[in-house]
Amino acid sequence: MEINNNNPNNFSSRTDRKLIERNRRNQMKALYSELNSLVPHYNSRESISLPDQLGEAANYIKRLQTNLERMKQRKDSLISGGQSMNIASSRTGFSPKVPQIQIHEMGSSLVIGLTTDTHSRFIFNDTIRILHEEGADIVNASFSVVGNTAFHTIHLTVGWGVNTRLSWSCCHQDS
Repeated sequence: MEINNNNPNNFSSRTDRKLIERNRRNQMKALYSELNSLVPHYNSRESISLPDQLGEAANYIKRLQTNLERMKQRKDSLISGGQSMNIASSRTGFSPKVPQIQIHEMGSSLVIGLTTDTHSRFIFNDTIRILHEEGADIVNASFSVVGNTAFHTIHLTVGWGVNTRLSWSCCHQDS
């Protein structure tokens, strides 16, 4: 049996298949490139083979899944810890301490002492944020914990354009 290679239909279908295959390869190449662009690269100067790129992407996705699970567990433990604290405080009559702020002015420097309970985690961060917004230059910030009380100390200098009284009243309004 003889195959006729001169048949125009046979040539046309072969060309169509080649074109379809070339388009498929180009689309796959574009998808690989897009996937590779989404993965952080630690050795960006080295050329990485396609199988290695796919392996890196798979490992990266696995790490993201592991991190997500760990963060979900941490969130759940923090939420359940907060609820148990509220239940315990209603039973024992314990309520969080009202934060105490002491400010000592020494020329263009201030020393702020912030005393809170250990469950008031965000007051320190809010104080730092407010001081930055007011234009203060924080030189040093430290803390220590004794029992259920946290002692925060912030040393800062106040720039020329900042009113020292404004910074003091801004921080003092929480007490």
